[in-house]
Amino acid sequence: MRAIVTVIGKDQVGIIARVCALLSEQGVNVLDISQTILQEYFTMIMLVDAAQAKVPFAELVKLLEEDGKAQGLVIHAQREDIFNAMHRI
Repeated sequence: MRAIVTVIGKDQVGIIARVCALLSEQGVNVLDISQTILQEYFTMIMLVDAAQAKVPFAELVKLLEEDGKAQGLVIHAQREDIFNAMHRI
């Protein structure tokens, strides 16, 4: 099962490393990343494969949100099929 992970917040050292480490610890593979800095704000969108995740997807979402909150970031994860359905015109 593929998912979209978005990360937004004030730029700081180690954001990509921290999010990727958390995903790796849970058995989630990063397939693609797009990131940029908009003035002082960091933004990232990731396509991940969570088919082999060690935890249910809902728990992964919660882990990402909690870790983001602790770092002053907003991290969301959503199943790719739901993301695509929401953005279809």
